[in-house]
Amino acid sequence: MNGADSLCDTLLANGVDVCFANPGTSEMHFVAALDRKPQMRCILGLFEGVVTGAADGYARMADKPAATLLHLGPGLANGLANLHNARRANTPMVNVVGEHASYHIQHDAPLTSDIESLARPMSDWVHRIQSADDVSSAAAAAIEVAKTEPGGIATLILPADAAWQDASPSIQRARSVEPSAIDEAALSRVREALRNGRKTVILLSGKALRAGALDIAGRIAAKTGAKLMAQQSNSRIERGAGRVAIERVPFAVDAALKALEGTEQLILVGARTPVAFFAYPGKPGVLVPEQCDVIKLADPGNDLRLALQQLADAVGATSATPAMVAERGGIELPTGALDASAIIQAIGALCPENAIICDEAVSSGRDSFKWTWNAAPHDFLQITGGAIGIGIPLAAGAAVACPDRKVILMQADGSGMYTPQGLWTHAREQLDVITVIFANRSYAILHNELKMMGAGTPGRNARRMLDLDSPPIDWVHMAQAAGVEAARAADTRTFTDLLRTALSRKGPFLIEAII
Repeated sequence: MNGADSLCDTLLANGVDVCFANPGTSEMHFVAALDRKPQMRCILGLFEGVVTGAADGYARMADKPAATLLHLGPGLANGLANLHNARRANTPMVNVVGEHASYHIQHDAPLTSDIESLARPMSDWVHRIQSADDVSSAAAAAIEVAKTEPGGIATLILPADAAWQDASPSIQRARSVEPSAIDEAALSRVREALRNGRKTVILLSGKALRAGALDIAGRIAAKTGAKLMAQQSNSRIERGAGRVAIERVPFAVDAALKALEGTEQLILVGARTPVAFFAYPGKPGVLVPEQCDVIKLADPGNDLRLALQQLADAVGATSATPAMVAERGGIELPTGALDASAIIQAIGALCPENAIICDEAVSSGRDSFKWTWNAAPHDFLQITGGAIGIGIPLAAGAAVACPDRKVILMQADGSGMYTPQGLWTHAREQLDVITVIFANRSYAILHNELKMMGAGTPGRNARRMLDLDSPPIDWVHMAQAAGVEAARAADTRTFTDLLRTALSRKGPFLIEAII
């Protein structure tokens, strides 16, 4: 057994059985080890941002980490944007980054870099393996970090000689770390706050947005009169008919200020105090009223469902009927012009039971919830860290984790161009993903940001940096070149017909919707 075998065996022994990969020379012994272990599913991404984004989507739905395999520092650097999104989503992930043999680093070969410095900003834990005998204990430690609530990014640096050297046959197990309980003083403070009659918002994130936890939160809201909201960006929300309908804090500053206007108490359950995505001239950075009392019930690493249950018991809400439960139906198919709202309305009307909706529609998807409250029960995954290019890989990972569930990706055209290589992975793995391209042929969000920043009306140079219409991107031919069946819709009826067709069968399909 060599170090690479030890790493592969340790991953498998600890339940990590999917590896999203884009390997290079230094990782060839690990590739060979993976080849000897057919129980490890290996999925190739043609760009490292696809690899890390897919590992994110997989873990959000599987509730366990995948491994990634990346080539040296530049390969890791190519995947950092989606590692940023994953870290903001508290996604569990184990990155294996190849490195030159330890004795070769002194030569400063072209791909030599400071991998630790590249990894640290997007990792919760970084470790350089020292020898083959260090591999299994280091891998087990990485898995422990990844699996500790609320989830962490662990990055292992694997020198080539540590991979090919003989290793001890002893395989280490990761320690199981249970989520922590909330502080009794915090529970007491929140209980008293919910009894004082002040206008209160309970802000949820993380696993507090799963259906069971939301049901408990709905009971608390019904009993106390508090308003429920979700953080603006969340890793996963269980939504649709029969589930508590919860709105997010809006992205736009003015809309967020209005939504939180008059809030006297903000109770945080795995969430952060809402802040503006950017600084805007003349607008506040913190989005709750200045005199609002912010009270933390639970950190992301706490057992959030248990925290809500304890709060429900404390306020006598256990037997209350949950507030705001969505009812099935009432979503009509759209008519009229094809625009972003019509696309989302059609998805809401036709969405099958237990689907997974991934959202990187950016500005086109801002109002998506209002068209999908009463859709069939589904999971909703969204971009969490603001680094665009996650949609196509996120959908890939979700489909790998849940092969029996339909995945519907709402994808903006501009951000989709950051990782279109992921379509090839959809085709190669025959993933059951419908990709809907919102083809407005511009960075529409940046047109609005230019206005919000007070930077004036775009002239020729600005428009050339914000528009994608000269030449227009042909998503149909691009998808077909990657092996994904695709078609274009320029009107509502055609879009609806294409969506019905794609939903009626398994496998990848792309619809370019001209809006």
